[in-house]
Amino acid sequence: MDNTKRRLLSEKVAKVFMHLSGITVTASLFFIVGTILYKGLPYLNWEMVSQLPKGGFYIGKEGGILNAILGSLYLAGVSTALSALIGIPISLYLNIYLGTQSRITQFSKLLFDVLYGVPSIVYGAVGFGIMVYLGIRASLLGGIITVTLLTIPIVVRTVDELIKTIPEDLKNVTLSLGTTRWELAKVMLRSVRTGLLTAVLLAFGRAIGDVAGVLLTTGFSDNLPKYIDEPAATLPLSIFFQLSSPIPEVQGRAYASALVLTIIILIIVVCTHILQSKQKNRR
Repeated sequence: MDNTKRRLLSEKVAKVFMHLSGITVTASLFFIVGTILYKGLPYLNWEMVSQLPKGGFYIGKEGGILNAILGSLYLAGVSTALSALIGIPISLYLNIYLGTQSRITQFSKLLFDVLYGVPSIVYGAVGFGIMVYLGIRASLLGGIITVTLLTIPIVVRTVDELIKTIPEDLKNVTLSLGTTRWELAKVMLRSVRTGLLTAVLLAFGRAIGDVAGVLLTTGFSDNLPKYIDEPAATLPLSIFFQLSSPIPEVQGRAYASALVLTIIILIIVVCTHILQSKQKNRR
């Protein structure tokens, strides 16, 4: 009887902690979003998202953050495309050609798990070292190199988890028909193609929100980069520089920039959930 009471008490305590954790996380989310809306929405207008910064923008005069919006999209788009072109073949090679029981595969997955958790500032330092070695100045190219390195582990591990959802019977039946491993890889990619888009969106979300890595490698410019070796502005850096200003007008624009970035991330999250639901319905 005493044992039963202890178990019931433990269950009640666990429920209380779970509810408190859920309330804390939800309240934190609403607080962050509410703060951004309250401080940034009054400064968000069409001029801000459609114009480049003009003279005196960072001391409260007119202009916008179009350079940062497009710079972020350029950087995140190219980096995500490169990480997908590199990461998907790596995951296929580890799971199909080497096999899940291979020591090389197991070690590689452990390595990518470690790289997944490495802070972005470390990638920025590595990218900066590569830039110095190659003679590349702070530019869009430098940022692309750094953010690509940052997002490759995301793509590899996400695709690896997608491959695990494929039934073993499908693999065995496909191989029993005399197909090559490359043909098996194409069959597996078709079966998880919706999930691949999810992996790409996750990588894009990480890329567009990174600030520590691009701080060392991308530089900053009030103009749109015409060439890949020119500095480029990004939304996270634009928020950082504006928020550092003592002028209230500029700080308000920083929160408006944060709101724009939040909207982009929200769109990515919604698309990811839609694609994940489609992937579950296909199983």
